[in-house]
Amino acid sequence: MSHLHGYGSSGPQAIEKVPQELVHKHAATEVLLTGWTTHGGNRHTVRAQWPPFHTFYRPGNRRFDSLLFVETVRQTFPLLSHVAYGVPFGAHLVWDDFSFEVEPRAMLIPRSRADVVLDITCSDVRMRKDCLVSMTMHAAVLLNGRHVGTARTRFTNHSPAVYRRLRGRCDLGDGHRRALPLPPALPPAAVGHVLAGNVVLAEAEHAGRWQLRADQDHPVLFDHPVDHAPGMLLLEALRQAAHAVSPATGSTVTVTGMSVSFQGWVELDSPAWVSVAFLRRDALKAVIEQDDRTCLSGEVVFETDPARPLEGPSPTPSRVPPADGGHVVPDSRRQALPG
Repeated sequence: MSHLHGYGSSGPQAIEKVPQELVHKHAATEVLLTGWTTHGGNRHTVRAQWPPFHTFYRPGNRRFDSLLFVETVRQTFPLLSHVAYGVPFGAHLVWDDFSFEVEPRAMLIPRSRADVVLDITCSDVRMRKDCLVSMTMHAAVLLNGRHVGTARTRFTNHSPAVYRRLRGRCDLGDGHRRALPLPPALPPAAVGHVLAGNVVLAEAEHAGRWQLRADQDHPVLFDHPVDHAPGMLLLEALRQAAHAVSPATGSTVTVTGMSVSFQGWVELDSPAWVSVAFLRRDALKAVIEQDDRTCLSGEVVFETDPARPLEGPSPTPSRVPPADGGHVVPDSRRQALPG
């Protein structure tokens, strides 16, 4: 296996925290991973630790946020790409699809440390000149030895030159100059947050439809300059949409799973729209559109639990029409990974 910038890929790598460049984060405080081990047959073990409280991925009903689970899995993509599959720094990982499922009752915050182990298997691995081209990754995740969820994704890897050709009109790092003014945010309590700065949805004219708020000064979602809306921002928008349409007033909404297909980049200089419709009582069909094209489609599954509402005004649930179809079947289109 390849080595990269002094990071060995064979044998256990147990350190206090994985260097932020290996997970495509500028802020070391946002790194969740603590070590890794690579095995034969495209198997890997990655270790992480969850903080009892995160300013953005905040706990609810004494449980860890399911998007904290997702961000932990996401950080393994660049880590393993660099240390085990020959991907150099500066390359671009591009999401095709992503799905996850968590067991909320296993996500309770422990009194002791929250040690996380991800058992990862990579399949359909394509290499060219000892460098990753594409692969599918499966992760089974344990919290203090207890199974909490699974995730699956497929992504591709591109050199800077190829990525520039794929992106065409956009110049990496030029996002702030091209950014749209931020529309007014929904009330934080309506989307499961306390701080207005963490809200990524703005009210629109139609029920079940919101404008995406892409605040490029957000310290977590925009940890560093990018040329498009990051994938984690889009998944967070779907999570907030599930909160916004939940009819269970006074209950805590927990997103327990998603299955999405990334069909195009969401640009930062044009309005994007997040829409959901009920497939059934606990599942939503979700679409993100921009300039009359679909950028993301998928399904969001959630459950509600009795709990005290978040501080702030009680949200009024939106009336959302039922979806006109069944489950969305992901296709293999692309969205750049956040990083």
